[in-house]
Amino acid sequence: MRKNFLRLGAVLMALGVVFGAFGAHGLKEIVSPEKLGIFETATRYQIYHAFALLLIGTLLYFRKTSLMPIAGWLFLGGIACFSGSLYLLTFTDIVDLPTGILGPITPIGGLLFVAGWLVLAASTFQDNEKRYRKGSSE
Repeated sequence: MRKNFLRLGAVLMALGVVFGAFGAHGLKEIVSPEKLGIFETATRYQIYHAFALLLIGTLLYFRKTSLMPIAGWLFLGGIACFSGSLYLLTFTDIVDLPTGILGPITPIGGLLFVAGWLVLAASTFQDNEKRYRKGSSE
């Protein structure tokens, strides 16, 4: 599980850098300043929460609780819903996309982010799960 979060976090971080560079250099001529701001917000939150996935993956090496992976999946869902919907909203003037569906998805992603941070906080109140090693008498 921890390697999955580290892998996902690293890939999403790399994509966030690529998207950020694309937004800074490639989008200025294509979309309005308002849409560029939306794209920048999507990228910023993707980077923040990709870092959170890296944090979860690292924490799982040192302590494992039942809530930590849940927090990681909430962050991943938040990136998909929040940043994903904002990326799509950026291009609604260029491509005919259903904004009526995209609009409500963004706050769901925000709620997933908040839930992820709260679940991560709650995980600090849990005891570590026991890990049994081969040959252990426990």
